[in-house]
Amino acid sequence: MQENGIKNTAVNLETVGIKNISVCNWNLTPQQLMDKAIALGHGVYADSGAIVFDSGEFTGRSPKDRFIVRDNITEKDVNWGDTNVGVTPEAFDALQAEVCAHYEGKEIYVRDNFVCANDNYKLNVRTINEIPYHNLFVDNMFMRPSDAEKVSMKPDWTILCAPSYKTANTAKYGIRQGNFVILNFTKKMVLIAGTGYAGEMKKSIFSVLNFILPVNRNVLPMHCSANIGKSGDTAVFFGLSGTGKTTLSADPNRALIGDDEHGWADDGVFNFEGGCYAKCVDLTAEKEPEIWAAIKKGTVLENVKFFPNTNTPNYADISKTENTRAAYPLNYIPNAVIPSIGGIPKNIFFLTCDASGVLPPISKLTTGQAMYHFISGYTAKVAGTEAGITEPTTTFSACFGAPFLPLHPTRYAEMLGERMRKHSTNVWLINTGWSGGAYGTGSRMKLKFTRAMITAALNGQLDNVQFENHPVFGLAMPTSVPEVPSEILNPRNTWADVNAYDAKANDLANKFVNNFGKYASQANEEIMSAAPKVLV
Repeated sequence: MQENGIKNTAVNLETVGIKNISVCNWNLTPQQLMDKAIALGHGVYADSGAIVFDSGEFTGRSPKDRFIVRDNITEKDVNWGDTNVGVTPEAFDALQAEVCAHYEGKEIYVRDNFVCANDNYKLNVRTINEIPYHNLFVDNMFMRPSDAEKVSMKPDWTILCAPSYKTANTAKYGIRQGNFVILNFTKKMVLIAGTGYAGEMKKSIFSVLNFILPVNRNVLPMHCSANIGKSGDTAVFFGLSGTGKTTLSADPNRALIGDDEHGWADDGVFNFEGGCYAKCVDLTAEKEPEIWAAIKKGTVLENVKFFPNTNTPNYADISKTENTRAAYPLNYIPNAVIPSIGGIPKNIFFLTCDASGVLPPISKLTTGQAMYHFISGYTAKVAGTEAGITEPTTTFSACFGAPFLPLHPTRYAEMLGERMRKHSTNVWLINTGWSGGAYGTGSRMKLKFTRAMITAALNGQLDNVQFENHPVFGLAMPTSVPEVPSEILNPRNTWADVNAYDAKANDLANKFVNNFGKYASQANEEIMSAAPKVLV
């Protein structure tokens, strides 16, 4: 067997079942991986220097094909159901043997990285790939050890990724179809096969951390972005696609801790990752200057199309998928915090795009309301958010990341509540959606007003203003915010027909209550008391 790169001598690959490899590429440099990809015809350089790849059949995650091995470690704690589907240890072992046999005779790429910027929670991750693009992707997304560290790093977890392999024995193994992602907390291993979408590797480790950090380390994992002000104050932003999370957390007056995955420990917030996985649809230098500038040599562009007869990316072309992505190291962002660690959050923002025009543009939540809205994870998907969405669609995603939660959502919410009480952290609900009426009648909240409201909250300018409570949702709405017209702060006042507003508010409240029914049996009294009051 030929071996290239900085070989890690800590563990022999045969310990995970890999034998008879033709070439093993250990920890190649980004340039070496790009050279390999170009030589194999897998990638094409864009004129910016970034390298463009096609992920094949899958252009996004396949959540129905993600499984967890059901054993002594997971049986009691995992919230089993449609999101967390169990497979047997025997099925995992057999599929692991199939994937390892698939590697035989091939050239493979082995990468040693780590996740978690806080050294107290650091987790070493070894990724074994059959294509160089995936190996470059994980090196961009996870944290990068020094060359000296690579020689002897012992992996805590191992990812086996074989996109060109699909099993034929789906019924035997209890999986849905030939592609799969399976987490094994006893073996500390992830199997990924049949899909070329690189994001499965990133999100599988996020799911791992969403289990082990709360269960074993009392750390709250969060699907959020985070930044830090010049005075050292940390802010956290939660929000589903289309709510403005990336835009609003990118603040020239604040440094970026990270854009997607963080943990909240006793000593503060830390980034899980060493990179960013930014959406590229309709990307322009004017709208997202930091992301635009980060797309350069070393960046992976996924499923991006070119303008005809050029190597210039056309970010408006979504003929392959709307989920075009750029993966680049965090240090490609000029104001990134390295190491990516912040203090205890002073302010947390839940971002929602409410197409019904009911929720106030800014409101302050009690601890119970924060837990309730955290579990609800509400927004409305609007046209352009996902393929096939032409009218607003009400969406709830627990903790703003339901597909990645091995535990019951109330466990994460209670950890949030405990931290709010201990540290007097403010939680704000920000509606970046409609005002003056629902979608089609009202208008979208102006970005300059949303920015002004967030800035006022961050600067403490709302600490001593008067608040009034929303009659249905009970949310505390400020009566004045600097640089924001006071008449838009209470959404009922912006509607021409207040009776129509009341009916719409009642309708949205019903949707919240109906959605929350699936969590109610494990929600405490404080959480349940924060539910909106449906008017009869």
